[in-house]
Amino acid sequence: MTAHLPHVPRSDARDNRARILAAARTVFAEAGLGAPVREVARHAEVGPATLYRHFPTKRELVMAAFADQRQVCRAVVHDALADPDPWRGFRSVIVRICELHARSRGFADAFMAAYPEAMDFAADRERTLRAVGELTRRAQRAGRLRPDFVLDDLILMLMAHRGAQDAPPAARLAASRRFAAYVIEAFRTVPPPAAPSPLPRAPRLGA
Repeated sequence: MTAHLPHVPRSDARDNRARILAAARTVFAEAGLGAPVREVARHAEVGPATLYRHFPTKRELVMAAFADQRQVCRAVVHDALADPDPWRGFRSVIVRICELHARSRGFADAFMAAYPEAMDFAADRERTLRAVGELTRRAQRAGRLRPDFVLDDLILMLMAHRGAQDAPPAARLAASRRFAAYVIEAFRTVPPPAAPSPLPRAPRLGA
């Protein structure tokens, strides 16, 4: 009868797995996906063999470490498409995707397919692009988004946004929000003589 019982990991194994995932999120967030797996093991205070028992490949570790961010990314797309105001939905995608990227260099690497072992994130990227494509059409029909906006502009924006990750950690999120606000101003149609929307507070980046 015991052969039919489900395998339940021991508590120490569950603890090790949780520590490894927490360490992976921290290490990849700061160093990106190029960080070695041994650094994750060191940060988790486990041996490399223990890490590989739980995650035989780096790809599996990356997928598990960023499961929550992938879920948030899906929610961003869902919420934006459900918003009856297409311009507000469009803006929310810009702001929230930038924030996800600012919080984790590793997630940005995976989303932008900058790391070969993170190709499973391509579905998240394509889902976001499809959502932005639909929001683009709606917002342009509503006269709120400039008619020459194209999807490549979103990729260009995210490539430029990666520079925000070079800001000091305490200022990174504020820098991302200000960048997103500037980009949204550039994308919107401004009927004269309307004034531009106020920008978020500028982060302190210099000495």
